[in-house]
Amino acid sequence: MKVVIQRVNKSSVEIDGKIHNTINKGLLILLGIEEKDNTEDIIWLCSKIARLRIFNDNEGVMNLSVTDVGAEILLISQFTLHSSTKKGNRPSYTKAARPETAISLYNDFAEQLSITCNKTVKTGIFGTYMKVMLENDGPVTIIIDTKNKE
Repeated sequence: MKVVIQRVNKSSVEIDGKIHNTINKGLLILLGIEEKDNTEDIIWLCSKIARLRIFNDNEGVMNLSVTDVGAEILLISQFTLHSSTKKGNRPSYTKAARPETAISLYNDFAEQLSITCNKTVKTGIFGTYMKVMLENDGPVTIIIDTKNKE
């Protein structure tokens, strides 16, 4: 699993010309799922996100987590995070999980993140064309890959 986490002042996802979900201060999380991903990846990554100290404290130091500041979370599926550009100019998505695998892992991830952070996690709709709007705060953008735990 790979995530791109963006600290935002606000973010929304639009589907078929209508706002599907919106958040204020919080995290916009783009989630890419590989065929080999599993429950262990979900638990590790959700725990990491919940503890990630990327919100400013009273002294302006990034020292607080999403749960510390009561921020919101918007989770969007994004298979293109697993693109390969080694050959030619058209990305290959062979590493991305097929929908029959990815849908249940995406739903399990959203549920586990909600439990771990003790808050509702808003989502887009898996496999749907979405327009994601955001106002990045900082900007702060973090990439985490469960296959490369640092």
